[in-house]
Order: sequence, then C-alpha cells, then structure tokens
Amino acid sequence: MTDRMVARAAGSGPATWVLGGLFERLVGGEETGGLIDASVVTQPAGIAPPLHVHTREAEAWYLLEGTLTYQAGDERVDLEPGGFIYLPQAVPHAFRTTSAVRYLALTLPGGVMEMYDEVGTPALQRRLPDGGVTGEEIERWMAAAPRYGLQVVGPSIG
Repeated sequence: MTDRMVARAAGSGPATWVLGGLFERLVGGEETGGLIDASVVTQPAGIAPPLHVHTREAEAWYLLEGTLTYQAGDERVDLEPGGFIYLPQAVPHAFRTTSAVRYLALTLPGGVMEMYDEVGTPALQRRLPDGGVTGEEIERWMAAAPRYGLQVVGPSIG
C-alpha cells in the first residue's frame, strides 16, 4: 500500500513505443502499491493482438478517439469514442483497431503495463513510432507474456 498522491501534468509521464503504438503511463503499479495501472494508449489502424487471457488482473478501457472491435468470450462489440468496456480477469479476449485509436487503459491490480516497458523502447516523442509492429517485438511480447500472467489462447480476430 502507498500513502503518496501521484499527479502528473499532461505528457509528463513515462512513455514507451511498443507493438506499433505509444503507451503513456499516467500511474503504475509500482506507484500505487500494486493497486492499479493507468495509461493512455495510441495505436494505428489494424492492430490486432492474439486472443489471450489475463490471469492476474481485470481491465477497463475508455475509448477517447477512433474505432475498434473488441471480442470477450463469445461477445463482440464495436466501440466508438466515448465507448467503455470492462473485462473481468480470466476472460479470453482480443481486439482489432478499425481506425487509429486513443484510449485510457486501466488494469486492476497494477503491474502488467510494465511488460510493455520491457518489450518496447522509451518514446523519444509523443507520437506513434516509425516502422509499425516488428517481428522482434512480437517475439519479445510472446516471451514476456507468461511472466506477467498472460496466456495466448487463439489467433487474432478478423
């Protein structure tokens, strides 16, 4: 547990380029006694991770910009700006960005966002990285995922 407030001005938190996107940390598990991660994520159209399960945390997303399709179990929803999704722990899920997107990502408890820092590289600017998703990043993500309680259980959604 922590007894310290965390406050950040816009654009002042740590930022990482990973898997074709920009992950801007608002607060991390290491700052909240493991209670929560909060990040603003920007991704281009066409991002589609494989169907996977978080064994340790629930997650919630609030879509700020763009559109995406999200599948949780057998349910599929299309989200537009202002759309929200809460996903309980251990539900198989995947998504596909159908346009460039920007969303607030929350995970409870915190800690899984550290995986993206491990897999990616520090963002030198607050923009999408050059080059998109690389095979090397996917390999690093697949190797790191089990250490963070993520299990890949199927292919990406179409």
